[in-house]
Amino acid sequence: MIAQQIKTAIRDIPDFPKPGIIFKDITPILKDPALCDGILDAFIAQLGDTKVDVVAGVESRGFLFGLSLAQRLGVPFVPVRKAGKLPYERKKKVYELEYGTATIEMHTDAFEPGQHVLIHDDLLATGGTVTAASELIQEMGGVVAGFSFVVALGFLNGRQKIAPISDKIWVLADY
Repeated sequence: MIAQQIKTAIRDIPDFPKPGIIFKDITPILKDPALCDGILDAFIAQLGDTKVDVVAGVESRGFLFGLSLAQRLGVPFVPVRKAGKLPYERKKKVYELEYGTATIEMHTDAFEPGQHVLIHDDLLATGGTVTAASELIQEMGGVVAGFSFVVALGFLNGRQKIAPISDKIWVLADY
């Protein structure tokens, strides 16, 4: 089963990026091409007949499988970046963090109004960044087709936060 393969590959890094946090490091997955293919196959199977016109990957680990997923679906990939990283005309969204704010941006020509955008990231924690990404996509005229994640940390309640945006939330491995 893909969930167990993912959990076996992921390594826990204690006290990163700060004391008390156990970081779920997905980089060992990237050393296993067969597992990477399995992850993409699982996402494709879960998406079923969901209408997806564009995949938006959230910086930076959302790029890892987001681009490959878009290619498998035969649709464009667009990056959702931290402020100041995109060179062309962009639209931004400022959102609240536990202590302070953060900003994400997308190019203004990332997709056409009315297109269905799948938001992809490697890990769902509190849901703050993907909520901001979904708001940005909606402000730009897009429709959130759903969310896909390799891993979710259920105890942080991210699913509950993003469920009002779309009930289509695909997670391959839950903690």
